[in-house]
Amino acid sequence: MTKHILVVFTGGTIGSTATEGTVNTNEIAAYKLIQLFQQQYPNHQHISFTSIQPLQLLSENLAPPAWTTLITAIESAQPENYDGIIITHGTDTLSFTACALSFYFHTLKKPILLVSSDYPLDNPKANGLDNFICAVEFVLQINESGIFVPYRNPQQAMHLHRGVHLAASLQLGGDFFSVQGKHYMQFADNRFSVINPKSLSPLTVVPLKPVFSDKILLIKPYPGLNYGNVCLDYAVAVLHDLYHSGTACATQQWGDNYSLSEFIKRCKMKGITVYMAPAIKTGDAYQSTRALLENGAKMLWNMSLEAAYVKLSLAYGNFTDEKHIADFLAQNIALEFVH
Repeated sequence: MTKHILVVFTGGTIGSTATEGTVNTNEIAAYKLIQLFQQQYPNHQHISFTSIQPLQLLSENLAPPAWTTLITAIESAQPENYDGIIITHGTDTLSFTACALSFYFHTLKKPILLVSSDYPLDNPKANGLDNFICAVEFVLQINESGIFVPYRNPQQAMHLHRGVHLAASLQLGGDFFSVQGKHYMQFADNRFSVINPKSLSPLTVVPLKPVFSDKILLIKPYPGLNYGNVCLDYAVAVLHDLYHSGTACATQQWGDNYSLSEFIKRCKMKGITVYMAPAIKTGDAYQSTRALLENGAKMLWNMSLEAAYVKLSLAYGNFTDEKHIADFLAQNIALEFVH
């Protein structure tokens, strides 16, 4: 029986070539992926690919409107007519797009898999074809609805990540992991095995428009961060990243401009809410974290920074009143909460 798969090309390294020391997207390179697959996959004649290319960019050049373009293209292609959807994507912003699709398509009863490559496909070290084969096999064998990312790190097993749990690569490296190291599945010897079963907590269905606010200001902490240099003129909300302990500088010891507590007060005067992530909710918390919460910051507990950013972007893109925004942020939409 023939399986029908929609392949959505967006560019990235997997759709690029290296020419004279420069890696850039190439329309022909994108389709090379299917050619390589058909050359190496023994039963490719039982798989029918339909392809579209709504974007052609290196993923570092992505902005929230690109997610709207991608979503609109997928919906226009009538995803219900396919057994699965595979999207090629660059690695730099892969975790953010995986979250965006996880939230928006949380009711779609089809698997969507994002496939990337660590090198252009004509490089023998590239993992793009292996990742693509894993995606195809997932559609053939498992066909579970949701958004997933198959990725093989060098000298490691092939893992399948839930899109909403995928974390950005570590510094000076290109490996991918799920938050807390909790990969969803492993793919070996042409078989999938579940490593971390999905949560049984009920999901909330929320009708959404593919509108992502580009006015969420993301701030990363570091020693000496001077909030006096932060412009709030175009922000509707602030998402403040945290150190691994769920903390940031709350003291005024070094002056008001270095205190997140004082920055929260400044934002409050402008009607801007400060959200914080990531942090795991436990019975104990550092004094600095409690001080930030007491000053009015809102913690987005138990989700990755990428999930928090995209969820805020969707919240402020779809809702205008505070209650709707707060309710949306508190609901389990796409298994985004980790424990």
